[in-house]
Amino acid sequence: MPSGADIYIGTSGWSYPKGEGTWKGYFYPAGKINELEYYSQFFNTVEINSSFYRPPNPGYVYNWARRVPEGFLFSVKLWQKFTHPRMYKEAYGEEAAISQKDVDEFKRSLEPLVKHGKLGALLAQFPPSFKNDDYGRQILGALSGTFSEYPLAVELRHRSWSDDDGIEELLRENKMTWVQIDEPKFQSSVAADIPITADTAYFRFHGRNAKDWWTGDSETRYRYLYSPEEISELAERVKITGEKVKMLFAFLNNHWQAYAPRNANDLKKDLQLPFREIPVNLEFSMDKREADE
Repeated sequence: MPSGADIYIGTSGWSYPKGEGTWKGYFYPAGKINELEYYSQFFNTVEINSSFYRPPNPGYVYNWARRVPEGFLFSVKLWQKFTHPRMYKEAYGEEAAISQKDVDEFKRSLEPLVKHGKLGALLAQFPPSFKNDDYGRQILGALSGTFSEYPLAVELRHRSWSDDDGIEELLRENKMTWVQIDEPKFQSSVAADIPITADTAYFRFHGRNAKDWWTGDSETRYRYLYSPEEISELAERVKITGEKVKMLFAFLNNHWQAYAPRNANDLKKDLQLPFREIPVNLEFSMDKREADE
């Protein structure tokens, strides 16, 4: 790939042990294995998504950091208390009132990654209802001030952000990477191509399952396998952006039955990056699954 950027490609999360969308038998082999160690044989980065639900125990994070090879980077998804106050209230029955204790607790969970040079970015994903208004811009400013010591990427999904030419400068001033996403498009969706606002680029590919996007659950919503033609389309976006930044992350979030690692490998191949083939016995499981669909 002709690019000056350091390229990191992986998936959103690595542990999907239960339910119809499990990765067991599709990516992870049978038997007892350390999933993160196995995963890190194929990819050089991963998003920690469990941190969205609660700050992870620093001891767990330390163990994650020591189980991956040199050069492997983690992206950490910010706690929902900071980005999804309504969801937090529904889950815990209390208002998402942010305290210094909350900030300190989350930062402690990041310390093992920072200490070992394995923190790639802190991802702040906002809900589709998060709009470009006084409140929204105030939240971005507070986020930047609170977590200024980390590389910060923000996922803004409402079209009011991309409709405003001033947002690019706002994010630049706050040293935030504007996350580029691929997902089903609706009238309120953010534009497909958004400006580069930092030296780091960040892609999240959620799949294009429009049918189940609003009615599906946390598994079926992401039941979408990108075709070779679609992978080439995504790869072209990555190539163009990679020529303009120093570091680039791309995460596949279509996690149903390990679609994500399969498509992440497809993306690496299309970009002519080094890759490791998925073992044949697991490919058989994937082929069988496709025949049943």
